[in-house]
Amino acid sequence: MLDLETWELLSYVVTVVGLPMAIVVFIYEQRRERENEEDEVYQLLSDSYDKFLHVALANPDLRLFSQEKGPELSPDQRERMLIIFDMLISLFERAYLLLYDDKMDEKQARRWASWADYMGDWCRRDDFRTELPGLLHGEDPEFSDYIQALAAKAEAAK
Repeated sequence: MLDLETWELLSYVVTVVGLPMAIVVFIYEQRRERENEEDEVYQLLSDSYDKFLHVALANPDLRLFSQEKGPELSPDQRERMLIIFDMLISLFERAYLLLYDDKMDEKQARRWASWADYMGDWCRRDDFRTELPGLLHGEDPEFSDYIQALAAKAEAAK
């Protein structure tokens, strides 16, 4: 069997080598788990935007992907457009709350940039900007400020 000195030496080895290694492995696993969760959130949001695009495509008469202004909308078309815009604002707010942070690492910033591009694209639409104040009623104040700044930038660039 092992004598007392050997056990004492082994306990020092565990303390000096094993414990720091366990801490490093724990931190690594936590970071990896957090990255996996962020990837999952991003994928779920992307899937939601894809579903939104299918809804928009199912309503071609609203001309939601056309840059030029179409004919005047009927009351039914206008109501459908407002519902679709409301869905979009809800999705954008969710993306903002889940992905945006003042201090993002490179991967987080890349993910957020794609959502900022989507928001900017929609803010360049006159009909979306016109409806924006009503759509933002009751939304997160920081998100509202963010998207209104994008809309103001788009209006100024026009």
